Amino acid sequence: MTDFRCRNATLPEVSMMLDWAAKEGWNPGLDDAKPFYQADTEGFFVAETEDTVVAAISVVNHSDDHAFLGLYLCLPEYRGQGIGFGLWTHALAHAGDRTVGLDGVPAQEANYRTSGFILAGRTCRWTGQFEPVDTGFVLAEPGDFADIAELDRAATGVWRNRFLRAWLENGATRKTVVLRKGGAVTGFATARTCRTGCKIGPIIAPDVHEAERLARQAAASINETHMTIDVPASAEPFADLLAKKGFAQNFNTARMYRGTAPSTLETLHAVASLELG
Repeated sequence: MTDFRCRNATLPEVSMMLDWAAKEGWNPGLDDAKPFYQADTEGFFVAETEDTVVAAISVVNHSDDHAFLGLYLCLPEYRGQGIGFGLWTHALAHAGDRTVGLDGVPAQEANYRTSGFILAGRTCRWTGQFEPVDTGFVLAEPGDFADIAELDRAATGVWRNRFLRAWLENGATRKTVVLRKGGAVTGFATARTCRTGCKIGPIIAPDVHEAERLARQAAASINETHMTIDVPASAEPFADLLAKKGFAQNFNTARMYRGTAPSTLETLHAVASLELG
């Protein structure tokens, strides 16, 4: 086995990890590195040999109870040498006794099971575009954070406020739109510009029609028409709507957990990210 050492990744190395992910066809957001890193600055790891970084992974601790694993990558020429699994073991220790989730390719389900992960559902990726329409949108404001965080916790079953504060920050390549009723936020969606088109997520809404409305508004807020939406299997009505609108299903991932899976609500129509949950 090749000698290597594991250590925490820096913010520039998280950017490098996303470049690796882009080469694998994952199409990350243009500015994902900073909000990812701010979610847990101790939750990104690399393995290096002879001062060369050759593998990477993230295990982001969202709360005292939940963590999420992603960005598990190894340069092709260093695969099969025990480096990736060594880094996996090192990074999982960061989660302690938290429940850990992941979205993995179905072909690796058996491998994940050997590390104690149990299948809880699937996430399906849909790509397409809505026909152009006039979609006025309302951007989230700083004062909306408490409402948004509670909607997100109820929908996902996880408190992840550090992640949300960074994820919801409006900028040139990222916008969050909201629905309001009686002065309160009742739904929201975040759009971010990617290497190709944009991704919309999370989408949390009272029903499927409001979810569609939010997706349209979020895409319009960053002047994009081609979008990718990662839909949990529990949101089948929304997936059916996307199919009827001409969206294509690209692939699905296995949502697995080591520990007790969080309880989700039907208000969750799209996940934020396959990397951080």
